[in-house]
Amino acid sequence: MRIGVPLETEAFERRVALGPEVAGRLAKAGHAVCVERGAGLAAGFVDAQYEAAGARIAPDPAEVLGGAELVLKVRCPTQAEVERFAEGAVLVSFLGPAANAGILRALVDRKVTALGMELVPRISRAQAMDALSSQWNLAGYKAVIIGTEALNRVLPMMTTAAGTLPPAKVFVLGAGVAGLQAIATARRLGAIVSAFDVRPAAKEQVHSLGASFLDARVAAEGAGGYAKELPEEEGRRVLETVGKHIANQDMVIATAQVPGRPAPRLVTGQMVRSMKRGSVIVDLAAEAGGNCELTKPGEVVEVEGVVVLGPVNVPSTLAFHASQTYSRNLMALLEHILDAEGRLKLDLSDPIMGAMVVTHAGQVRGI
Repeated sequence: MRIGVPLETEAFERRVALGPEVAGRLAKAGHAVCVERGAGLAAGFVDAQYEAAGARIAPDPAEVLGGAELVLKVRCPTQAEVERFAEGAVLVSFLGPAANAGILRALVDRKVTALGMELVPRISRAQAMDALSSQWNLAGYKAVIIGTEALNRVLPMMTTAAGTLPPAKVFVLGAGVAGLQAIATARRLGAIVSAFDVRPAAKEQVHSLGASFLDARVAAEGAGGYAKELPEEEGRRVLETVGKHIANQDMVIATAQVPGRPAPRLVTGQMVRSMKRGSVIVDLAAEAGGNCELTKPGEVVEVEGVVVLGPVNVPSTLAFHASQTYSRNLMALLEHILDAEGRLKLDLSDPIMGAMVVTHAGQVRGI
């Protein structure tokens, strides 16, 4: 199969869909891999590495996309990119279906079958393909680093000649993939860590990492292990519980999200103002509306000495490892959907492929 890997064009996107390692595995399997010149440069991969792995370097996106039967990307393609796709091609990338209806219609017009990497089902057979988990795992780690840089104190306890410095208190909202990694990272850095999640099953995972669990006596676990929206009364109980706890925290890492919905509002402006001066909130849900009422995506907000950070596209700031893990997710998916001759096995009844296909046969599916 002819596989095309274009340079990502979205602002601040440093990742690449395939690193040289996986490009080499696909080339050895007999696929013709074509990578746009400079596609991996921002992630730390030079063209010579791809060529040594057996891929061909193309000078422009037209050559990469026009000759590809399978296009591998990180971000949803632009209109200009879609127009360069060969009719009947297959696209695999994050698609953001709810926000990119116009692009999906353009893909349908080009007869492109598009698979969304954010739609990999959370079943055991698909764990190696779960790009959301691989990317948010890195984001959880980086959130603690971002918060530590902005904090006006050290995280671990330190005993010095000038006396003992107590450890910082870190509170993690949401104990999914990003939250659990944030807990583990903050613990490794010596902080006292607590966490909250609406899913009862998360309590055991939080405790296993050495953190305490804030129990608001609610239960809201949806399909696939994701959280779901809370009823109004339980939502008020959560805000009351979080509000009492947050006032004594030095750093808050907010990661709570509900698939297909705006991020739940868990930190009010009043809560922010109750925190100590110099405290920091890192809101990983900024792009989905934010867990904090005062979050502004991509901006730094300071309120009465408390800093609220709304970083966006956090995995891209760790582009080398983010690209490496995303590449491996794609490889696992391709091993599942390609037959022994390297041809696409299009089976919409398959629980993995069926869940991921967004455009096919002149239709937009599943949104």
